[in-house]
Amino acid sequence: MTQTSFTRRVVVGMVAAAAMVAPAAAEVDFSGKTIEWVIPFSETGGSAKWANFFAPLLSEALPGNPTVVVKFMPGAGSTKGANWFQQQKHKDGTLIFGSSGSTQFPYLLGDPRVRYEYSDWIPIMATGTGGVAYLNAEDGARFDGSADGLKDTDFIFGSQGATGLDLVPLLAWQMLGMNVEPVFGIKGRGDGRLMFERGEATIDYQTSSGYLGGSADLVAAGSAVPMMTWGALDENGVIVRDPTFPELPSFKEVCEATDGCETSGVAWDAWKAFFISGYPSQKIAFLPQGTPQEVVDTYVAAFEAVRSRPDFAEISANEVGKYPMFAGAGATNATKEATTVSPEAREYVVNWLKGAYGVSLE
Repeated sequence: MTQTSFTRRVVVGMVAAAAMVAPAAAEVDFSGKTIEWVIPFSETGGSAKWANFFAPLLSEALPGNPTVVVKFMPGAGSTKGANWFQQQKHKDGTLIFGSSGSTQFPYLLGDPRVRYEYSDWIPIMATGTGGVAYLNAEDGARFDGSADGLKDTDFIFGSQGATGLDLVPLLAWQMLGMNVEPVFGIKGRGDGRLMFERGEATIDYQTSSGYLGGSADLVAAGSAVPMMTWGALDENGVIVRDPTFPELPSFKEVCEATDGCETSGVAWDAWKAFFISGYPSQKIAFLPQGTPQEVVDTYVAAFEAVRSRPDFAEISANEVGKYPMFAGAGATNATKEATTVSPEAREYVVNWLKGAYGVSLE
């Protein structure tokens, strides 16, 4: 045997042995497993509708077709569930978490209940949404595209809390000069809708998925009258009508039509900043700290496959609205947008919360 052939055989043997000792990373396979998708709200709101829509699609797209189960962990305006998720570490890739604007706002405002850090989480999918405000039939009959005929009415609103996503409607209604008294403490926007249905609340809003899944039936029955959407952003960052509800005016349009409401200045800038943080990139799915890249890539590929379905635009429009969906790097960028506001906007809102509701975040 020549030295060359001997050396070649030794090298081949060493490579084979190394492959046996340290094989290449196996493909991720979730066969027979159950994925838990934790939502930090009750099972009646928009986040529940969102996760329940995507769960079976994700199951079909993940390798091994695992069962995807949506679990709910409401409390403290979603900070209870987010604080819990902060403590979770990667185990086997079977845990994901769904954040919403009501999770992002307390983080942005420095709410003392917050014990979570978004930069520790791994975003894999994000979607935008919208929101629709509506009135009961009696008050809705006096709405003419402006809030001028509603300023002498005392409204009741079931709220999850002033530092969560309800901040956007509460500030909007105040800018319109309306008297809206929030009843704090509900665990999900669906609970606010139930208060409205029972007559315990006289004004309400739902994110698009919650509105499509429940409130639209109230409108069809004549017991609710839509007032406005919060709008959507065009490519230039201008607020335009929500593409899911193009027949409804945006808050900007109603503000422009209402005496004393301004679409410029510090109040408008603060409202718009939190609207942008809370809606265009509102709902985000995360994996916990320490998740290996191959697991992250597997989830991103699955959500990419969901987005690429030929029927996705149609089925998503009917369930969660006509909004963009992001995966991977797009979800990372959306998370950054959703968890960033200017110091000026934060200061205005912090002062407004203290003055309007006695909520101190300092």
